[in-house]
Amino acid sequence: MFVRITADSTPRPNSLRDLGMTSDSNALVSLSQFTYKKGSEIYGEREPAEYVYQVTSGAVRSYKLLSDGRRQIGAFHLAGDIFGLENGNEHRFTTEAIVDTTVRLVRRQSLEMVAESDAMVARNLLSMTTNNLQHAEDHMLLLGRKTSLERVAAFLLEMDGRLTASGVMALPMSRRDIADYLGLTLETVSRALSRLHELGALGFVGNTQRQIVLLDRHQLASLDLQP
Repeated sequence: MFVRITADSTPRPNSLRDLGMTSDSNALVSLSQFTYKKGSEIYGEREPAEYVYQVTSGAVRSYKLLSDGRRQIGAFHLAGDIFGLENGNEHRFTTEAIVDTTVRLVRRQSLEMVAESDAMVARNLLSMTTNNLQHAEDHMLLLGRKTSLERVAAFLLEMDGRLTASGVMALPMSRRDIADYLGLTLETVSRALSRLHELGALGFVGNTQRQIVLLDRHQLASLDLQP
């Protein structure tokens, strides 16, 4: 479901098919598909968690609004990712389409019914839950890093493992999104990216600077600069 910042070779379910949840394979399953325009809400915090979702195209952000009005993004869900699987009856985050996005969804009740009789599906659900916890831990550690450069470098390495095609990483999220994910200001993220560019760790493609080429992954991975 999520890709960890650190390398991990343990297989994990990353599609509804991996969970055994396909209409062709199980009569209990009924899949639906919807498309959301950029910025549209998919579900809100505290709404009933009735469905489990998978991104088929586009990208989704999960976030909470803090008491002071700030937004904290908890995760980005990219093509193939499953999200919305909760341990309670309500969603803990709000989710929105970052760009025009298509998602496939299945009723949570159907998923639970299949898991009761299919050990493989039950194990995959446990794996997804464990991965959720691991992502939360990784994100907590990321927010605890000393410098903005370390946070941005770690983010780029995470996205590199999920987005890179032909050496170019096309980020669907804005710098504001990145800032709200890393607990930084927009200006700080921009300065950190510019500094990494000056250090020769990355290059930009095009005018929007959303397409990035990582030129020195070793430098990014070993980055430990002082504030």
